Amino acid sequence: MTTPAVLILLGPPGAGKGTQARRLEEKFGLVQLSTGDMLRAAVAAGTDAGKAAKTVMDAGELVSDEIVINILRDRLKEEDVAKGAILDGFPRTTVQAEALDGLLAENGQSVNAAIAMEVDDAAMVERISGRYTCAGCGEGYHDSFKQPAAEGVCDNCGSTEFKRRADDKAETVGARLEAYHAQTAPLIAYYDEKGQLSRVDAMGDIDAITAKMTEMVESAIS
Repeated sequence: MTTPAVLILLGPPGAGKGTQARRLEEKFGLVQLSTGDMLRAAVAAGTDAGKAAKTVMDAGELVSDEIVINILRDRLKEEDVAKGAILDGFPRTTVQAEALDGLLAENGQSVNAAIAMEVDDAAMVERISGRYTCAGCGEGYHDSFKQPAAEGVCDNCGSTEFKRRADDKAETVGARLEAYHAQTAPLIAYYDEKGQLSRVDAMGDIDAITAKMTEMVESAIS
């Protein structure tokens, strides 16, 4: 029986982790596991770890690493992750990374690859802060890359109302990128030292990024 693969995607908001994770899921039969989704599912299912998480969350406190690891331990036993998982949002710190290594070791597993999706911060600020959508149908536009054919009129539904997400402002995006680099730099060093880190330029063509990441994953799980 093949040991289930475990992949970690590292990258700031807007780097395209979600898009690439979905493509890797389809290509390799993996399941993307989000910490938030797992917590909600465990609470809803009433598992021991879920009950512990609910008690903490009801008190308005942060769920401990130990509880998250226990929820992940339960989730990795489920049938749909028989081929492996892509972890989204965990680990965030080297302490969590060490705890994850311990959990995987229980089943003779290890992290196959931690892929760092690298971005140009200035370009990312422009990419994200320039986004806006039609308030009527949700069609996406961009100040620099995709404006309506007729100024102020949605190509799709003809609405003249548009909206921007509050957290897409340039200052907010810049702050999120700074926070990401500060939190993730130790993780990148951690996986680099263990020989598990791969890096990919996440600023290029989406299909080209997928092709590169597919090569990385194939090499890591072969």
